[in-house]
Amino acid sequence: MTGDTLRGLLEQVRDGRLDVDSAQQRLGEPAPVADLGYAQVDLQRRQRCGFPEVIFCEGKTPPWVEGVVRQLVDAQQDCLATRVNAEQAAHLAAHFPQAEQDRVARTFWLPVPHSTPRNMHGRVVVLTAGTSDLPVAREAVVTASALGCEVGLLADVGVAGIHRLLRHREKFADADAIVVVAGMDGALPSVVGGLVDCPVIAVPTSIGYGAAFQGVAPLLTMLNACSANVVVVNIDSGFKGGYVAALIARRAARDERPR
Repeated sequence: MTGDTLRGLLEQVRDGRLDVDSAQQRLGEPAPVADLGYAQVDLQRRQRCGFPEVIFCEGKTPPWVEGVVRQLVDAQQDCLATRVNAEQAAHLAAHFPQAEQDRVARTFWLPVPHSTPRNMHGRVVVLTAGTSDLPVAREAVVTASALGCEVGLLADVGVAGIHRLLRHREKFADADAIVVVAGMDGALPSVVGGLVDCPVIAVPTSIGYGAAFQGVAPLLTMLNACSANVVVVNIDSGFKGGYVAALIARRAARDERPR
């Protein structure tokens, strides 16, 4: 809280426009933004959007990432970081040994300690066309789980062997939202979309030979999907796919609860 804000609060109490209990509550609220010099940490994103700010680690030094993590921890907020490289991972492991790191997904997850287990709301299933798509898929899994969803993963069920997908249909048919991660020709989301009645979030990956153009080919395929329930996020954006799927699943679960 800045000096001007504090003065205004005290003046409201003096003038009788704010009672003492309300003033005390506002004094206990964290500042909306923490200025670290190299980062402006948004401490009100959870109130606005339902989940705290997520740290995108590319281009940041290990101490910078540590500083943002500490700011979120001090504010009693869950902390998710993505695209954590090996140097950053080692640094964070030394300072936050209690955190969960997935080196395939390149994620760091440090939730606020809960006295009781968190309730999971909504079900997300993540499918990959190939094993090479797993880093992006695992990023989606960690993200959706961090947002409080039950998450399942089915790997290597691409269209080159369609029977691999069909034999697992019962495992994804009742999901609230599905994330499909695929490179190469990017055909899997359209097939999945034709089998289910929920939103399908397609995530193109940069996996493929030269004509895949580092993910542009599957991106265009997914954008032209004939299944009406397929929408697309950016290339290799497992985080965005998992985040959007979790928002959909959580809302679906909330709407299904007794009123």
